[in-house]
Amino acid sequence: MSILNYIEKIVLASINILNGASVWLVISFILAGVLHDILAPDKFQKMLGNKKISSLIKSTISGMLLPICSCGVIPLGLSMYYSGAYLGPTLAFMVATPIINPIAVILCFGLLGPEISIIYLITGFVVPIIIGIIGNTFGGSELKAPGVDENIQARLLELDDDISLKDKMISGLTWSFSNLALSVSKYVIPGMLLAGLLLTSLPQQYIQDYLGNPSAISLIFIALLATAMYVCAVGHIPFVAALIASGAAPGIAITFLMAGAATNLPELINIYKIIGKRTVIIYSSVIVTTSVLVGYITNLILMPNFKPAMNFDRVDNSISAANKIIFVAPEWLKYLCSFIIFLFCIRAISPNIKNFFC
Repeated sequence: MSILNYIEKIVLASINILNGASVWLVISFILAGVLHDILAPDKFQKMLGNKKISSLIKSTISGMLLPICSCGVIPLGLSMYYSGAYLGPTLAFMVATPIINPIAVILCFGLLGPEISIIYLITGFVVPIIIGIIGNTFGGSELKAPGVDENIQARLLELDDDISLKDKMISGLTWSFSNLALSVSKYVIPGMLLAGLLLTSLPQQYIQDYLGNPSAISLIFIALLATAMYVCAVGHIPFVAALIASGAAPGIAITFLMAGAATNLPELINIYKIIGKRTVIIYSSVIVTTSVLVGYITNLILMPNFKPAMNFDRVDNSISAANKIIFVAPEWLKYLCSFIIFLFCIRAISPNIKNFFC
């Protein structure tokens, strides 16, 4: 394979990954902007700007109700963090949202069976709370956003009760697309390119061989691989179900979906650049450790008598139910949103390009 062909495969893989996330990213920019000036900053900080377990539970449950991928949750999580939420609730929300949502639970039950589904659902609730507790305990200077108290006071002065809902929404959207979108997109595009490089360079047969191995070493490999990849929990449940039906260990499903859905390279890069190094270490290490541990426990519980849950009546019913609430973006919209993210990235780095040549 020539170098040009290799580069072409990397670019095409990166575009494919970006297309899978771009629509949710744009939706998240809009949602974060709309909520930015509507939610009262002082009440928001009072609700999530603390170390209480109740705050972690609120963040986890609210995250579990949103069918947004790990890239799409970045703008919402950062908006929460810079609106006064402590690191713990922010991380809990960012972990829970992509792992567990109504669509993923329905598909998981139909394609992977009740045993794996129950373990996955419990894990999707408990792990965000665990990472939230660790974030609140070891967050250090990153426990809350720098200058957040001053920012909230400034926003309270700006947000007059006489301002209409429409004006608040316009103000929030202006902030989102002139600030938040640039900060996130600047790191999303390089992250997607790295993910494309990883998928192109790693032989698929190598991945499949490890997916069929129930040992702890293979679980660690899958967790690390999935952490770097972009994995949509909803989109990859059929893929994982097929692998398990072909003989892969059941714990692989938990490890792959949890580590892959909860994080990816663009998300890790954003967390590192915008929140800090300590946070990305906490985030990635807890996700990898807990996904491997839960996968290993799942294998101990379900093997060697585990039988793949390929009951076609249940599968058909689950897919039918999921299709009623799942949103599948048309191809033109995916490419349009990817192009928008690319433009945001160019706009964000253009000052650096000018400085480099001037």
